[in-house]
Amino acid sequence: MLISGILNPQLNALISRVRHTNSLVIADWAFPVWPQIETVDLSLTAGVPTVLQVLNAVRANWKCDQVFMAREFVSHNDRKTRGAFVKACRGADLQFEPHIEFKKRLPQATGLIRTGDTTLYGNVILISG
Repeated sequence: MLISGILNPQLNALISRVRHTNSLVIADWAFPVWPQIETVDLSLTAGVPTVLQVLNAVRANWKCDQVFMAREFVSHNDRKTRGAFVKACRGADLQFEPHIEFKKRLPQATGLIRTGDTTLYGNVILISG
């Protein structure tokens, strides 16, 4: 029985299948459904859990070289929120691109983790290292 780290078995299974250069998406409550991508839905209520909480849990034991976010995130969120996301990326190369380009990366993702987050454009695509 797991007693620390990520306890959700479906999430553990998904994360374990993400290999070198594969991508994993962590998204908010309103992110569109992508039927071709395995989705682990962790949303409980508005704001629970947050993308940052899930990102921090995943990054605790997962190698990530690159992170992509929508450029719109920068203009729609305050300095404190932006700083929290940068910190959670733990030194991975963080790149911002137009939201429409961000969404074009989705079909290649290994999986998507849906949260209850309400942060505008607070979605991330992690590229494994």
